Amino acid sequence: MSEVKKKNEWLEWTKAIIIAILIALFLRTFIFATSIVEGESMDPTLEDGERVIFNKIIYILGEPDRGDVVIIQRPTKNYVKRIIGLPGETIEINGSDLIIDGKKYVQTFLTDDALYKTGNIGPLTIPQNSYFVMGDNRAISKDSRNGLGFIQAEEIIGRSELIIYPFSEWALTK
Repeated sequence: MSEVKKKNEWLEWTKAIIIAILIALFLRTFIFATSIVEGESMDPTLEDGERVIFNKIIYILGEPDRGDVVIIQRPTKNYVKRIIGLPGETIEINGSDLIIDGKKYVQTFLTDDALYKTGNIGPLTIPQNSYFVMGDNRAISKDSRNGLGFIQAEEIIGRSELIIYPFSEWALTK
């Protein structure tokens, strides 16, 4: 193999590696990222220590929806919670009943045990550009009921899409 051909081959490999790195950085910065679940506030949907991939671009293209499991960015830490109430809605929680704009909403993502540990709240009207969130493990979750308050739209940095670690737990998070 000639010296020029070897040099060209190295140059091509170097370009391919640089392009791959740039694509990976672009995807991680603007499209997808990972987050580690800390704590048990989203049990059984997400467990402590699981690593999830979250979609960062989805809320640039659309609005969060009720039931979405979202990543909330706060100055001290990120939180993983489920959107329960949307901007402008009036919500009330009466024991195991979630009432949104006067209509009972069935929370299919909760265990029976979690339903009875939600407590009583409201009625509350959610401000525009804000969301009401709760963890699926209602008894221990720090959420809009008890410390996080209403979540501003710009604090929601993505929607959890997929559990990637531990490998035995691979699943969609909806």
